[in-house]
Order: sequence, then structure tokens, then C-alpha cells
Amino acid sequence: MKRQVQRGFTLIEIMVVVVILGILAAMVAPKILSRPDQAKVTVARSDIETISQALELFRLDNGFYPSTDQGLDALVKKPTITPEPRNWNPEGYLKKAPVDPWGNAYIYLQPGNHGKYDLYSLGADGREGGEGLEADITNWEES
Repeated sequence: MKRQVQRGFTLIEIMVVVVILGILAAMVAPKILSRPDQAKVTVARSDIETISQALELFRLDNGFYPSTDQGLDALVKKPTITPEPRNWNPEGYLKKAPVDPWGNAYIYLQPGNHGKYDLYSLGADGREGGEGLEADITNWEES
């Protein structure tokens, strides 16, 4: 009878791998975790781009942008106030009403003071203006 040799990792090898992974995590985690505010700003900019694209599709279908009164909800459900869209997409333009990474609704004004419409988030501080990570994130300024 031949003896079968079982191959596998020893406890020492597994422990060495776990220690190496732990060291790598200790080096990388602080760099990632120390930037959550920067990540939220990036998400807000991306959201504004996505909402802007949905607004353009709405305009292409209906010939106008939603009014300020209709707001961004017009991208989720068909508006019932004037001006009513003629060719509103039955599937909508967004799945749900957008909120910024800080839990506040995006602000939409049409006509805008800075172009065809203004779309922005008040940022981390929730107030107009601000600097750095507390600055407003807008569709009219490249940051």
C-alpha cells in the first residue's frame, strides 16, 4: 500500500500571510479612511453630471427643462403642473430623487443665474459659499 501525501499550508505559513496582510492593511487603511470628505465631494460632482445628463434628456424629449417649481422630481415622476411635458419618458430619467452625499436635496433653479439652469449642492456645511471641502459643488464651476 502506498501512502498518500497530503499537501497544504502549515499553520506557520498561514500566520505569516495573515501578518503580512495585516501590515498592508495598517499602511493603506489610514490613507483611504482619512479622505471620506474628499470622496463625498467627488460623489457630489459625479451626481451633478448624472443629473445634468438626465436634464438634457428631459429637454430633448420635451423641448424645455423642468421649471424650478417642478424641480428634480420631474426626472423621477411626470410633472402635473405647468408646463406639462408632452413626451415624458414613462420610465423616467432617474430612478429616485437625488440627494447629495450629506443627505440634502440638490438645489435646482431654472432659469439659472449661471446658464440654462443652476444645479448645486451646498456641500459639507450645508450653507451657501464656503471654502475647501465645505465649498458648494455646482454645475457652472469646474473645481
